[in-house]
Amino acid sequence: MKFKILLPSLLLFSLSLSAQKASKTYAITGDGNNDYLWMNIRQVDLNTGTVQKTIFEKNKTVYSITDVNSRQSVTQSAITDANIYTTRNYPTATFVAAAAFDKRTDKLFFIPMRLNELRWIDVSNQSNDARFYSVTSPLLPVSTGTDESNHITRLVIAADGNGYGISNDGNRLIRFSTGKKPVITDMGGLIDAESNQGISIHNKCTSWGGDMVADAYGKLWIISASHHVFEVDMNSRIATHKGAISGLPLNYTTNGAAVNDNGDIVVVSANVFAGYYKINFKDLSAQLIQGSDIKYNASDLANGNLLFQKEADAARKFAIFETTDLPVSGTKVVPNPVTGNSFKVLFDGSAAGVYQIAITDIAGRNIQTSRAALAKGQQSTTVNLLNKPANGTYFVKVLDENGKVLMTEKIVIQ
Repeated sequence: MKFKILLPSLLLFSLSLSAQKASKTYAITGDGNNDYLWMNIRQVDLNTGTVQKTIFEKNKTVYSITDVNSRQSVTQSAITDANIYTTRNYPTATFVAAAAFDKRTDKLFFIPMRLNELRWIDVSNQSNDARFYSVTSPLLPVSTGTDESNHITRLVIAADGNGYGISNDGNRLIRFSTGKKPVITDMGGLIDAESNQGISIHNKCTSWGGDMVADAYGKLWIISASHHVFEVDMNSRIATHKGAISGLPLNYTTNGAAVNDNGDIVVVSANVFAGYYKINFKDLSAQLIQGSDIKYNASDLANGNLLFQKEADAARKFAIFETTDLPVSGTKVVPNPVTGNSFKVLFDGSAAGVYQIAITDIAGRNIQTSRAALAKGQQSTTVNLLNKPANGTYFVKVLDENGKVLMTEKIVIQ
């Protein structure tokens, strides 16, 4: 079997302030000559599946690439050079199989195959040259030969504002921040849900490659190259198999996936030139987007939109001001103001169980979420601020296992 991979819940208030812009999506493509050299970055209208413009094209676009730690830069004019396929100094060398778009900063993040670097480009840059940046990490794979199990082939920006990547074999989940100097963290491997019934997230034939999207409730959704769909809970790292997409052409691998402005997942193949398909998430059936591009295959799609955003927005209208005294009566946050990197949530007389503790800004945007398992008689749990936000006013919310808001408390972070 040959895939691209071989070359290449809980927060009801996780929403953006602006409308989703699914029409502006970024695709990693070949040259359009029935090739499989995924080194170009093009802007695509995801509603129609048509290419709008080219952001970066190999051997044509003038570029610079800067290491953010050493501050060393390499600048090249548009050149024709066989070495672009192997040199570390070329932005998309060794091909790209995973990309994620942060719409807050207009950064397109990606990881070149076989290179231990996270790279990004500001796609809002209006100059004629493409300006890339990179950071090296030992947590990213450097591999040679045919073993591609540890390649990061799925990448996305999640509802909490961080980027997440998953390796082909599902044994590595990484998180990265999206600031000027991204910090990369190893979160561990994925765990198969008991309900998967033999369709493992680690299986090469069913579950490697493809792409993933994030939803508005803080979860990840993997669409493997072989059409299988998995829901990933980032707190437990459990991957639950949800089924397989039907109705796609023969040999059509699902390598790129993104959410359009109607909340549908759209997929594209890296191995065949057969256009873009919209997925009905109720039954996982695929429908061709008529008139979509068949010139460029694509190894990845990225636009930063969240699955189930409309549903989360609708739920938020009813839940954002909701408070109740069941079952967390008297819950409070100490200290408040929060001056350090952690605080305690006090559960006064609460029932034992699993709770979600979420921090949002005053606009309802998710800052982080954590899981708290409250044992019988336990009265408090500590929440560590993974990336301490700017000083200001925030909300702490406690939700039950069904996502129902049980308590909302205003806090000040100093």
